[in-house]
Amino acid sequence: MIRVLVADDHPIVRAGIVALLSDADDVQVVDAVADGETAVAVADATRPDVVLMDLRMPGIDGTAATERITSALPATKVVVLTTYESDDAILDAITAGASGYLLKAVPEAEILAGVRSVASGATVMAPAIAAALARGIRQQQAAPRLSDREREVLELVAQGLSNPEIGRHLHVTEATVKTHLLHTFEKLGVGDRTRAVTRAMELGLLTR
Repeated sequence: MIRVLVADDHPIVRAGIVALLSDADDVQVVDAVADGETAVAVADATRPDVVLMDLRMPGIDGTAATERITSALPATKVVVLTTYESDDAILDAITAGASGYLLKAVPEAEILAGVRSVASGATVMAPAIAAALARGIRQQQAAPRLSDREREVLELVAQGLSNPEIGRHLHVTEATVKTHLLHTFEKLGVGDRTRAVTRAMELGLLTR
């Protein structure tokens, strides 16, 4: 029997998933919970084979819960089951240790097949998710490397500081600030300060 914990804050969705899994002869639902904190606690208590995890839940979200469960219980596999499919969300969930990522819109048979596959040691992803994951990896690989000083200057630009203000803040000359910015523009393939900041954010080089 594949022992499964379901974590989803939507009562109707949660009940539907439980009903789907309960109809399978080889699956036992050990519990169904509505938030990430409870998912972590119940997983620790029941040691399920698989956790079907929503991402958006009250308290700690599904990504944080996934990381805590996979860190504490290496034998327990997590399959993210969500409507949310942004590239960042996918990368975060996989980095947190998820062994699968499925969308709630997939046919029910695919959800059940995903649980079985992950329980047997495989990794499962909906085609759209695999494509998004590949995009994210390519973007990360393509991101240029900024020096610590270039990143520092760009962060101050993002805060709205002028070149003279940045120079005073960093105790360097305005000419030095301009040189760092020109190097940054070249690396990012942009021609102005605003686009440099937005491009760096797109590439994950700046978080604000």
